[in-house]
Amino acid sequence: MFLKFLDKLDRKYGKFAIRNLAIYIAAGNLAVFLISFMVPSLPAYLTLVPSLVIKGQVWRLITYIFLPPTDNIFFILLTVYFYYMIGNTLEQEWGSFRLNVYYFTGMLATTIVALITGGTTNIHLNLSLFLAFAYLYPNYEILLFFFLPVKMKYMAWLNLAFIGFTVLFAAWPQKIAAIVSLANYLLFFGDDMFKRMKTRRSSYYNRKNYFKQIEEGRKANERYFRK
Repeated sequence: MFLKFLDKLDRKYGKFAIRNLAIYIAAGNLAVFLISFMVPSLPAYLTLVPSLVIKGQVWRLITYIFLPPTDNIFFILLTVYFYYMIGNTLEQEWGSFRLNVYYFTGMLATTIVALITGGTTNIHLNLSLFLAFAYLYPNYEILLFFFLPVKMKYMAWLNLAFIGFTVLFAAWPQKIAAIVSLANYLLFFGDDMFKRMKTRRSSYYNRKNYFKQIEEGRKANERYFRK
């Protein structure tokens, strides 16, 4: 239902979508990482802090998405590559408008978390992109650390385990951030997930009834031949 509604919006407003969104996100992360070597205080001016936004630093509502998740050069290059690869693939699959809606819905959810908790990061927002990719391409293989082949569905389970661990053991602001981070994921895939679960449940009971009938037939034959 929601995706059909998106298709209608796409036909009407798709021309306003940001093309190649993943390139801007990846390039922004890399740029902030490099500039931070010369200006170490830069990340502090980009973080999403609602109290400072209210004071007029409205750029923080956007700039926090460009904060790199690590200060290790190896991992930042790996992260930037994944941002680009995943985002670009999703855009090819969905189109620019739908990717925009998915990502900006996540940003809106993150902003709400920041208003509740006083601040947050982009970690869970970017994880939602990863989960979307894994749902659409569960058997896509990546080379972890450039030599270990791993399917995306297993990486997704690790991410969900990370979210679950956060919900169970982290401080309450992180708990809220982890839960809300799934908002756009469930909005896009919840209906399909429900249908799949319903189909699997139906298949399970059909198989169960099938084998039950076979067993009943076998017992009936045994009783017949004993007479």
